[in-house]
Amino acid sequence: MNKFAIPSPPVVGLPIAGSDEIFPVRRVYCIGRNYAAHAIEMGHDPDREPPFFFQKNPNNLDPSGEFPYPPHSSDVHHEMEMAVMLKSGGTNIPLDQAESHIFGYALSLDMTRRDLQGAQKKMGRPWEIGKAFERSAPVGPIHRLSETGLLNEGAVSLKVNGETRQEGNLNQMIWKVPEMISYLSEYFELAAGDVIQSGTPAGVGPVERGDSMEMFVEGLGSATVRVT
Repeated sequence: MNKFAIPSPPVVGLPIAGSDEIFPVRRVYCIGRNYAAHAIEMGHDPDREPPFFFQKNPNNLDPSGEFPYPPHSSDVHHEMEMAVMLKSGGTNIPLDQAESHIFGYALSLDMTRRDLQGAQKKMGRPWEIGKAFERSAPVGPIHRLSETGLLNEGAVSLKVNGETRQEGNLNQMIWKVPEMISYLSEYFELAAGDVIQSGTPAGVGPVERGDSMEMFVEGLGSATVRVT
């Protein structure tokens, strides 16, 4: 039997609410500009067009409740999202079967080095340096689908230091969760452990060291992340 030449990297595991089990993460897909108001605030046409995705790394997901302000940026933005965790997958998943692959949901943030992302956009380069940096996706405990039911509508918000910055509703998504799952499965083989960050409503903006960010999705409750 072959041995690994170096120690094998650990599997990233996320806590599950009310359980001592953890959810193993395989891949992280993030949909871009999935709320019309956010598309407009970023300077884009909100008309329904084919969705686009970028990826974060599994170990970018961080349930610690702290977000270390990253290096090489002076303009780091919050993007409040609902994360969708999959229990199974496949290719070419029919739309009417997509929701059967959901394990559960979690509060999440897509933290973005906006200045670095903007520079990459101007040069037509990938966004990873602005999106996939260490601990760039604070995440709350996962709530099982069996407890929440399907979350297709419900308030979404983010407060920074008690002030509401982002507000929206899951029913305002341009591409709904089943559509995201089905579409992704046409281009990737989805599998258990995959995570989909479902997009952010309008109101994204900068944070500073010492700020307190309170995430909220109706049906998932709230969680606080401190910028350190």
